[in-house]
Amino acid sequence: MPNELLWIFFAILNFTLLIIMYRLFGRAGLFVWIGMATVIANIQVLKTVEMFGLIATLGNIMYGTVFLATDILNENHGKNDAKKAVWMGFSTLLIMTVIMQVVLRFAPHESDIIQPALEAIFEVIPNIAIGSMLGFVVSQYIDVWLFAKIKRWLPGTKFLWIRNNASTMISQLVDTLIFCSIAFYGLYAVNDWLEILLTTYIIKFIVSVIDTPFIYLAKKWNKGDKYA
Repeated sequence: MPNELLWIFFAILNFTLLIIMYRLFGRAGLFVWIGMATVIANIQVLKTVEMFGLIATLGNIMYGTVFLATDILNENHGKNDAKKAVWMGFSTLLIMTVIMQVVLRFAPHESDIIQPALEAIFEVIPNIAIGSMLGFVVSQYIDVWLFAKIKRWLPGTKFLWIRNNASTMISQLVDTLIFCSIAFYGLYAVNDWLEILLTTYIIKFIVSVIDTPFIYLAKKWNKGDKYA
């Protein structure tokens, strides 16, 4: 299967699984998803592929589900729950990073074959780690704030697609600028850096459009939360 078709299937699969978690476990399922997705996205981003003639990473879809999850929380359960979810995601990523640094410090047995693979995945490159965590907190807070602001201006379900897409697209732009500036600026020529930044944001933009039907489905399924 071509990467392009697989990518579309993968995006639909990710958003579908998120909605199933919400259907089964309510907002508790979204809290769990945000922590899990934040960690997984930072592992997936290490894999580079080519799609539509562009070089891309795989973490953008999973990372996009975090924005959808906080938008669902904001829409159905309020801004405070969405803010709490942001800090849960950040804390999960930070704790995973710290714990895995300790794990890597253990001297492997002579028969061990996994240490090099663990180092390749979890060895911290400071500027990437800082860019990732700072971009996450700032962009998520902007997403939560902007979604709530637009909801006050344009209430009602018929405007849900506007607040979902506008808040996500703007906050994803901020996230991309912060991450690419801290992680990559100075490592590449300016033209290459701009291409990486633009490509990354285009992919995130497409992901934010794909998630629109899923937030409407989550809105429809919100009939009280037995896990509150």
